[in-house]
Amino acid sequence: MAERDADDDTGTDDTGTTVRVPEVVTRIVSLVPSLTESVAATVPHALVGATDWCSHPADLDVTRVRGTKNPDLDAIRDLRPDVVLANAEENREPDLAALRATGVAVWVTRIETLDQAFVSLERMFRHACRARPPAWLEEAREVWREPARGPRRTAIIPIWRRPWMVVGRDTFTGDVLRRLGVDNLYAGHPERYPRVPLPELAAKAPDLVVLPDEPYAFSAGDGPECFPGLRCALVSGRDLTWYGPSLVTARDRLAGALA
Repeated sequence: MAERDADDDTGTDDTGTTVRVPEVVTRIVSLVPSLTESVAATVPHALVGATDWCSHPADLDVTRVRGTKNPDLDAIRDLRPDVVLANAEENREPDLAALRATGVAVWVTRIETLDQAFVSLERMFRHACRARPPAWLEEAREVWREPARGPRRTAIIPIWRRPWMVVGRDTFTGDVLRRLGVDNLYAGHPERYPRVPLPELAAKAPDLVVLPDEPYAFSAGDGPECFPGLRCALVSGRDLTWYGPSLVTARDRLAGALA
């Protein structure tokens, strides 16, 4: 169990918002799957609510509060959380504002790179969860410290089909791949998740087509057939997009899948 830090009752989240959190936090609701896993691995006794999409750990036994985009605000309030954990990309600001309006403390993360993830999670644990940063967080930081060796490769990273959408600029996914020696060909696109016609994607002629199993569940029989002649790498979406305990082992798994 993580030890509690003595601290004042305010902290600043990733959006620059000052959040008043009790000195002792015993009830946490998480609206982000990767943050749910992070809290469950660090202060499991404090986690009382999570979304329907929070799939890790597998034995998670807390009240479910619907999805990241349509949380049940009444159910969250009924849980009497000391703090609600959210993310600027995954959660809707009107929902978070509605919780704040009724006196609920809401801590928002904003994570677009691995380095931001390490800093953000440490701040979240100290100020929002009132816990010492866990050992797994420092281990993950060490795992990802050294850059990849060898020649660099290019990639496109579809995340949806019908319509086709890919990873664009300023994303955690893009930074993870960059650390592994793989450069996203859409990193300079003005949109973070642009819609791109399939012929244009194939015409990019990347070294790799990286196909994660979430949010769209690409698989050996659903996705690679659209890119004949191109090397397709099927990867875990959790390894590619989640910032939490999985970062400790994700690097080796991703490197193997991309080899």
